[in-house]
Amino acid sequence: MAIAYAQVLTAQQVPFTVVGRGQPAARRFEQEAGVPVVTGGVERWLQTTASVPHQAIVAVNPRELGTVATTLLNRGVPALLVEKPAGFDYDNIQSVALCAKRRNAQVYVGYNRRCYTSTIKARELIAQDGGVLSFCFEFTELLDRIPDAMKRSGEARQWFLANSTHVIDLAFYLGGKPETMSCSVAGGFDWHPQAAIYAGSGRSQTGALFTYQANWQSAGRWGVEVMTRRQRLILRPLEMLSRQTIGSFSLEPVALADELDQKFKAGLYRQVEAFIRHPEQLLTLEAQAAMLGYYRLIGGGGIL
Repeated sequence: MAIAYAQVLTAQQVPFTVVGRGQPAARRFEQEAGVPVVTGGVERWLQTTASVPHQAIVAVNPRELGTVATTLLNRGVPALLVEKPAGFDYDNIQSVALCAKRRNAQVYVGYNRRCYTSTIKARELIAQDGGVLSFCFEFTELLDRIPDAMKRSGEARQWFLANSTHVIDLAFYLGGKPETMSCSVAGGFDWHPQAAIYAGSGRSQTGALFTYQANWQSAGRWGVEVMTRRQRLILRPLEMLSRQTIGSFSLEPVALADELDQKFKAGLYRQVEAFIRHPEQLLTLEAQAAMLGYYRLIGGGGIL
């Protein structure tokens, strides 16, 4: 993700400094992004830099997200954009949120699917139709894409929180946060013992009914479907938008002006632009911390 951020910042002509740790990774970054890297880590760089940055983007290994974010906050950086989910696990995210509150800092979470052209268009159509009546979503993961090294190291134990919440966040962004919810789980793996099969339903705070499912032991893919009084909006894959109108079985592709999503990592250009110029458009870390209870229920089962 760091390379993708560098490409976007360069395109937006925003001056920036890249700070990394080891030389091998730094050389790879420089070769691919064409941007120099200051090595030695964030703590060392903060000790030698002439001034603390007024904004910083944290796009590091998931294990280090919370540590790096906290280090920057404690050194007085007032505004951060932290890659999702803003920490390694639930407790780590809460710890970063508390640190941000103590420091009176503004921290935002990088769920770039919120900034997809498809998402923006779906929200526009939802508003035109008077809101969401119901919605459903799926967050089945493709296990062969999870690196074996992450499974061996234990990092993949947090895969639901670190990755699947991309879809869950997007679904509740479109349909409203849960008001009531019943969640069931089954199965699991040595590297992810919490669950492998998920199903549930509930009602959102906007009154929309919702269902979800995911089966990591079978076939599937990420997707969100939203029903309004006029149509069914389908984000599957999430970068594309189709619709089914009442009285028809056919799916109609919705035209998208998605040149930025094609040129850069999808959603990232608008996300960075929002962080720099309109941060109120992004998910705050405070709001993310408030979502963790819902994620615990979906990930482990229970009733709200």
